[in-house]
Amino acid sequence: MKIRDLIFALIAVIVWGVNFTVIKLGVGEIPPMLLVSLRYIAASLPLIAFVKPPKISWKYVLAYGLTVGVGQFACLFYAIHIGMPAGVSSVVLQSQAFFTILLDAVFFKESLKASQVIGLVVSAAGLFFVNGNIGSGKASAIPTGAFFLTLLAAVFWGVSNIIARHASKQVASRGETLNMFSLVVWSSLVPPIPMLAIALLLDKPSTLLHAVSHLNALSIFSILYLAFFATLIGYGIWSSMIAKYPAGKVAPLSLLVPVVGLITALIVLKEQLSNMQWLGGVIIIMGLLITNFGYPVIKRIFQSKDVETNA
Repeated sequence: MKIRDLIFALIAVIVWGVNFTVIKLGVGEIPPMLLVSLRYIAASLPLIAFVKPPKISWKYVLAYGLTVGVGQFACLFYAIHIGMPAGVSSVVLQSQAFFTILLDAVFFKESLKASQVIGLVVSAAGLFFVNGNIGSGKASAIPTGAFFLTLLAAVFWGVSNIIARHASKQVASRGETLNMFSLVVWSSLVPPIPMLAIALLLDKPSTLLHAVSHLNALSIFSILYLAFFATLIGYGIWSSMIAKYPAGKVAPLSLLVPVVGLITALIVLKEQLSNMQWLGGVIIIMGLLITNFGYPVIKRIFQSKDVETNA
């Protein structure tokens, strides 16, 4: 990956790491499904007048908007709303890297390496420790429903990565390049109505109207951060990287998101985890490292030993 692209990818990682704390703050002020809807309204309406629609079939725009905006964030926001700690959610959601790699193998016939399989098993063990309601005092308890909703959000994220890559390949077959920022902007038109419908199923209309009419500074900050930083900047960069490079090279960079997420949640929200939950988070990150860097690193170690022996 080029240095310039790596820097942009790291910017997306930092933005997303902080994103989980912002979500936690936001759902404390606004009903979660309404917050998702407002996020995408703010992200799409100012820009569709300036950004041309992507040169792809609208089915890709619809599918991307539904998987990211409705599937992923309906699950994630509601999970955080019902008790999923922001820091832990940043860790669990990174299982999207495995779902992306597995889906890539199915749809694009990319072979799975032994290190990827081992990494998947290691991270699965980490998820077990993270989900354990072990510890007392100030340690963050994790409701089972919230945990599995976060995992489902990761599945939707993985599917959206595959949709973005497939759309990019379709455009490339015509000798053109897909404008991924355009896809992010125009797909942001998809979530608001479905999310408002879900919001009306979960809350009374009067509750939603009251929330909209009584937005405070924290609510407005949450909406704007989620719309412009997490959605437009974060997903604009991420989708362009997914389209440009194999999923196995891009998805692993998300392992830095939980580092930023955990630190931000600890500082801002004072979230405290049990020792076993911290261990689980470390194991998940180790699994991601093994999946993507394990084999090359091991190979270099053995090569260096052989050189020393021959010397």
